Amino acid sequence: MMTLRRLLLVSNSTLHGGGYLEHCQDQIQQLLGEQVKRVLFIPYALHNRDDYAKIARQKFESLGYALDSIHEAADPVDSVLKSEAIFIGGGNTFRLLKALYDNNLLPVIRKKVIEDGIPYIGSSAGTNVATISINTTNDMPIVYPPSLQALGLVPFNINPHFLDPDVNSKHMGETREQRIMQFHEEPDTPPVLALREGCMLLVEGSKATLLGITKARLFLRGKSPTEHEPGQDFSFLLNQ
Repeated sequence: MMTLRRLLLVSNSTLHGGGYLEHCQDQIQQLLGEQVKRVLFIPYALHNRDDYAKIARQKFESLGYALDSIHEAADPVDSVLKSEAIFIGGGNTFRLLKALYDNNLLPVIRKKVIEDGIPYIGSSAGTNVATISINTTNDMPIVYPPSLQALGLVPFNINPHFLDPDVNSKHMGETREQRIMQFHEEPDTPPVLALREGCMLLVEGSKATLLGITKARLFLRGKSPTEHEPGQDFSFLLNQ
């Protein structure tokens, strides 16, 4: 079945020296275009949903879009079914995924994005839940969702906020790269696209392109990691 998905999967919502979503606002406007008038915001990754919605509403209104927050809706499923575009913000990925399960939102979001083709924007935790699973999140499991399986809008995993080892650090703990490679020690684990802060992945149907100002690092099970510049075509990852 041909997929109509249109995704913008962002590593981080705020880049050092800039404001909320400032570094990706051009890509957001290009994705949403002029047809979208209202965006449905899902703030479940943070505890204070009112304040979170206020921040997101202010930003999207400055870009010319009205914003409705799902936590204010009487029927969350109905609000997704009526949505023109979806934005899921960052925070704790476990808290976010649990709330999506608790509100029975995964199948309806998946249908709206994959079959109906409405734009989906994810930032940090919102990017994590767009993938197969949240196994490669950086967050602590402060709550327990019924499963680590996520929306599956793309057939691979993403690690947002990827950090390179600090050669001057005396910290002896595991690096992010070591943790991802531990994930790949398990059988049948999918690729992991590690997004440094400042980069994002644009998915349009069967095409995926790295955007932003920083490189990404790709981890494939049984292979050495590879570095990729903005503009890289990652469409092959959609054919897993």
